[in-house]
Amino acid sequence: MESMGKKKPRPRRSFTPGFKAEIVELCRRGDRSVGQVAKDFDLTETAVRDWVRQVEVDAGERGGLTSSEREELAVLRRENRRLREDVEVLKRATAFFATETR
Repeated sequence: MESMGKKKPRPRRSFTPGFKAEIVELCRRGDRSVGQVAKDFDLTETAVRDWVRQVEVDAGERGGLTSSEREELAVLRRENRRLREDVEVLKRATAFFATETR
């Protein structure tokens, strides 16, 4: 009874940049609403709105991080995480060897 009314989670899909660009172009033309385009192509409305928003940011029509800035930020965050892990390992090694030499 508990599962009644619950939707099965949709599997995560990935789309090519070309496909996203076509969907965004359809939305920006104004012939159909974002919701209608999403429904016609079996996409989530949120995903389509995010794609449109990102194109607007990249074009300078809206504030926010451009795609290249987002990519750079992701790279820097990964590097930062790796460096923090390296520092943690060095701290543990220093503590270990400090107790060994006494």
